[in-house]
Amino acid sequence: MTENEIASQIVDAAYKIHTEFGPGLWEIKSIDSVAPVHKQQLLTYLRLTDMRLGLLINFGENLIKDGITRVVNKLVT
Repeated sequence: MTENEIASQIVDAAYKIHTEFGPGLWEIKSIDSVAPVHKQQLLTYLRLTDMRLGLLINFGENLIKDGITRVVNKLVT
């Protein structure tokens, strides 16, 4: 599977969870908004592990699509 195919499955699962339980699900960390430092942290993790794609998913958003941020590290499409 490609990174994009895996990401698609993760986004689908996040949508189902968010639809079922709503924003601010208490088992999963949620924040008011994703800060630039969160994106930088994820990019650092991707570089250290030689991974190509990461997703920040903020379950605190009213619409899950507004809470998903893709971060790439040399991703070839």
